[in-house]
Amino acid sequence: MDLKKKLLAEGMKLIQDPRVMKVVQDPRVIKTMMQALQLRGKVQESFEERVARAAKSLNLVTKKDVRELERTLRKMERELAAARAEKNAKNSGQ
Repeated sequence: MDLKKKLLAEGMKLIQDPRVMKVVQDPRVIKTMMQALQLRGKVQESFEERVARAAKSLNLVTKKDVRELERTLRKMERELAAARAEKNAKNSGQ
């Protein structure tokens, strides 16, 4: 059994233990878990901002730049297809 499956199986056993269920249902524990999740999100966001700033200062392309380029390219492809369709319609109509 690989590690992931073993951890999942052990976690399922643990979560079914009445003592664990009692602790997990405690409002203080729930509040702490929510704060931990929010903190993780904030840390991730801060990290991504710092990476983006470092990439910009080094003139590197970021994921955001690539997404913007992809969007622009898709828009241009749609416009080109529409222009070709219009041209073909004019040529067929003559």
